[in-house]
Amino acid sequence: MKIASIVTIKKELQHLPKEDLLELCLRLGKFKKENKALLTYLLFEAHDEDGYITSVKSSLDELFDGINTDSYFYMKKTIRKILRQIRVYSRYSNKKSTEVELLLYFCEQLNELRPSIHRNRTLSNLYQRQILALEKKISVLHEDLQYDYNLQLEALR
Repeated sequence: MKIASIVTIKKELQHLPKEDLLELCLRLGKFKKENKALLTYLLFEAHDEDGYITSVKSSLDELFDGINTDSYFYMKKTIRKILRQIRVYSRYSNKKSTEVELLLYFCEQLNELRPSIHRNRTLSNLYQRQILALEKKISVLHEDLQYDYNLQLEALR
């Protein structure tokens, strides 16, 4: 089976009646958890970006509370999992400021972890890569936002 391009799919969807579109969306939501999560974001949370960021931060807090701090090995695995979740949540939003806020929050939480991540080379390098990624993402934003986010970024260094 050859997969159609987005342009072709868009043209075909324009010709379908409303009931068929509804059925397609529901069927799409049944197949993957990510599809259902994206539909949830688009339907219920896209209009309130601040509320979305707050809810994501609270779910990240739960993940950070569940980190096994017995060894750096387990910490690394959980921290990488949290970072993957942040990337997924950021993709749903498509707003650069949301991604920056979530990554800043991630870095703040990493700094508060005990034992310190800076005693482990891998975790320290992961943290530094996130700081560099934040610099790049902040440079694309509006000047006012750049100033605010750069103040937060300096506090993390």
